[in-house]
Amino acid sequence: MSSVSVMTAQFSEYLAAERGLSPLTVATYAAEARQFLEFLDATGRDAAAATLSDVTDYIMKRQADDVDPRTLAKGASAIRSFFRFLILDGKGAGNPARLLDSPRVAMRIPRFLTTEEVDLLLDACPADKPLGVRDRAMFELIYSCGLRVSEVIDLTLDRVFLAEKVIRVMGKGSRERMIPLGERARKGLQEYLGSVRPGLAGKRAAVDWLFLGQRGRKLSRKAVWKTFGRVAARAGVGTTKVHSLRHSFATHLLQGGADLRAVQELLGHADIATTQIYTHVSQEVLRKTHRDFHPRAGEKPEGGQA
Repeated sequence: MSSVSVMTAQFSEYLAAERGLSPLTVATYAAEARQFLEFLDATGRDAAAATLSDVTDYIMKRQADDVDPRTLAKGASAIRSFFRFLILDGKGAGNPARLLDSPRVAMRIPRFLTTEEVDLLLDACPADKPLGVRDRAMFELIYSCGLRVSEVIDLTLDRVFLAEKVIRVMGKGSRERMIPLGERARKGLQEYLGSVRPGLAGKRAAVDWLFLGQRGRKLSRKAVWKTFGRVAARAGVGTTKVHSLRHSFATHLLQGGADLRAVQELLGHADIATTQIYTHVSQEVLRKTHRDFHPRAGEKPEGGQA
């Protein structure tokens, strides 16, 4: 195994074990670290002796390759984490990447669905087919509880409490949270668990995953994404992603007057700044509502003055 591979593997272990990051984030950061190490290797530089100039040259090379700003920002964050790992591991004396200015990323307003669109999407899951019952229960749960795809596929039977109307979710960074279960989500799960899941599980009595595929195995992210794409197309709600259900959950709560801190807890955000993006969505809705329905919204003040 090459030195680059060894160091990348050690960095991955650090991110997973010490930082408690999700598998997806670990994979993303490790891939970025590998590219950075290969860049240093090609120029005859050693990671322990790397300077701010080396890091800047690498980022500039990535920019020249037309990598988008959001990916570059993640890359800069990964490299900063990599140097912190080197310091903790006794292989580095400083973190040159801490002085690096991250590429500016334009704030992206999340795509969310209206309540009518959510109903259309859920109604597009065929109620007369077992997988349709499963899909409706799953997408209703994602919307009602604001789950990430990784969280819904990782749910196990012992984390669902139908009588108490609550689920226990393991989120990013191994942070656990309890989320209330709405009545529609509870009924959807009850129907799925009673009439569909036993047939999917078959003789696999030891299978603990809540949502199963046709062969009785745990659903993959790709399977959920594909299924959602088909259902969304059937519902005619336009091009959207399954994560839009989580965005809709947060947006609809705030539109209804929910406290931002409470929404942060329900979403499992470590930093409230991440949750604040949804306040911009709500403001957009308020502006549109005012523009569309207020009789004075389109008028100009007399004399051109406010």
